[in-house]
Amino acid sequence: MTQETHSLIDIAIADGVADVRLNRPHKMNALSPAMFDAILAAGERLAREADLRAVVLSGNGNAFCAGLDLESMAALDQVGRNTPIVTRTHGLSNYAQQICMLWRELPVPVIAAVHGVAFGGGLQLALGADLRFVAPDSRLSVMEMKWGLVPDMGGMVLTRGLVREDRLRELIYTARVVSASEAVELGLATRVSDNPHADALALAREIAQRSPDAIRAAKRLLHVAAHGDATATLLAESIEQEALIGGTNQREAVAANLQKRAPRFAPASEPPQY
Repeated sequence: MTQETHSLIDIAIADGVADVRLNRPHKMNALSPAMFDAILAAGERLAREADLRAVVLSGNGNAFCAGLDLESMAALDQVGRNTPIVTRTHGLSNYAQQICMLWRELPVPVIAAVHGVAFGGGLQLALGADLRFVAPDSRLSVMEMKWGLVPDMGGMVLTRGLVREDRLRELIYTARVVSASEAVELGLATRVSDNPHADALALAREIAQRSPDAIRAAKRLLHVAAHGDATATLLAESIEQEALIGGTNQREAVAANLQKRAPRFAPASEPPQY
């Protein structure tokens, strides 16, 4: 097990599962310029982890993330090192968008464990994960309109396929707060959990027992399916499957099942080129 504790992010990695915790509890993990830096650094650190299998993202203290630090609102241009927000600093994203998009870009599944509040940028951060487990008393909100703003950290992309368009419009226009159960009904959350962090870790460990090649291929395919047409998606299916069949980890998955034993997977191989 490896464990790193920084002032704003805690990361512990064991058996291929990364337990990542926002660590600004006295501010409900609100997003300051320093927190933006810390989240980006954590994402870059995880992307370099060769044998990473799954990630759990949560917050220390009484909340997942309360959104943008109100003390930073008067100095929004500090976020991104005074770079205009229309400037693309990370591929398709700007600096602020990347702290949410990076979780979708990680090659392994990410599960957000939400408790307390996930407001504004905090909700968009959770939406970057593949799945969201929320505590029964959680409160979520697309809150930017309250401050005279619009969602601008990837939320318009990350809600595709999750929230029906008219329901999303209502959430954006009103900035109203929704309960955990309504969040699931709307599509903002995956399930309500009495202990979202424990349940997220349990699922991450279950995922970590699957072939890392197949898990990463599945995440790539889901990304293509969400953003590409049928032609691109069908071709991607074939390319990914061709790369998997007969590979070291695919053969180990078959052998482990036939021999009724735990698999012994090698680190994931390089992804195929589309």
